[in-house]
Amino acid sequence: MSLKTMLMGAAASTAMLVGAQAATAEITVAYFLEWPMPFQYAKQTGMYEEAMGTTINWVSFDTGTAMSAAMASGDVQISVSQGVPPFVVAASAGQDIQIVDVAVSYSDNDNCVVASGLEIDKDSAGELAGKKVAVPLGTAAHYGFLSQMNHFGVDVASMEVVDMAPAEGAAALAQGSLDMACGWGGALRRMTEHGNVLLTGAEKEELGILVFDATTAPASYIAEDGAMLAKFLGVTAAANAMWADEANQAKMLPVIAKDAGMTEEDTASTLATFKFPTVDEQLGGAWLGGTAQDFMKGVAGVFVGAGSIPSALDSYDGAVNTGPLEAAKGM
Repeated sequence: MSLKTMLMGAAASTAMLVGAQAATAEITVAYFLEWPMPFQYAKQTGMYEEAMGTTINWVSFDTGTAMSAAMASGDVQISVSQGVPPFVVAASAGQDIQIVDVAVSYSDNDNCVVASGLEIDKDSAGELAGKKVAVPLGTAAHYGFLSQMNHFGVDVASMEVVDMAPAEGAAALAQGSLDMACGWGGALRRMTEHGNVLLTGAEKEELGILVFDATTAPASYIAEDGAMLAKFLGVTAAANAMWADEANQAKMLPVIAKDAGMTEEDTASTLATFKFPTVDEQLGGAWLGGTAQDFMKGVAGVFVGAGSIPSALDSYDGAVNTGPLEAAKGM
């Protein structure tokens, strides 16, 4: 079955959801460059607009914290692949945003890289005390950095932590002006050309350091245009299902690579480290059925302990809204 057929089916099966609700004429969706995902095939070929009957402005961002700010100002209605830590930071501060699906799970594509010249690895990580590190604050990379330093017993207060977007951190590491830099995607790949990671993705998972992104939206938008959002999630799920079938990857890869601003080789390499849970998996206990909420509570606790945020919510159950995803199920 072609992607277009699947997406048109998704649009048709959602028709009853919209009822008398008028479609929003135009929405803005945030995403990341150098972060290739199956949804970009549908984005490039106009399938979202065709299924949703609306104009979509796609705007790229550098960090999840910037996505939160754009949603708070009303400039962005949907953010694709926002990191859970920046989401938690915003939600903990009182911003009324919600997770509506699990965009991607990844452990090997978000990490910290130590400069080669230091010759520091996991067995000598204590030597990072007092070192200068670039971290995009309030992001998944920030959470991973704090968790790893806690694991290695390194006092973060002893380090010089500089807030830098991943691309900037990669450039500074290459210039020799940093001892360590943290980031993801293409920036992380460039960082590893000048250093080494302390822990692999599998090693981080064993320590309970999970790494996943979510599709998020302001609660007000979800309340007003939940049916439209369900269509969006249905298209995304269809694109993920297409990518899961290796027979479709040859035609999808160049389109995704172009949209991500990457070579096909780098795109394939990055996608090999990603997992895209199905709708049923997302709605299950391992994800939005409870684990994600508990994980967010844990992330908030780490940030509070590090002094990055003043306080955490009593519960993050209200920060997850599975209604639109449940409506998209079966599209």
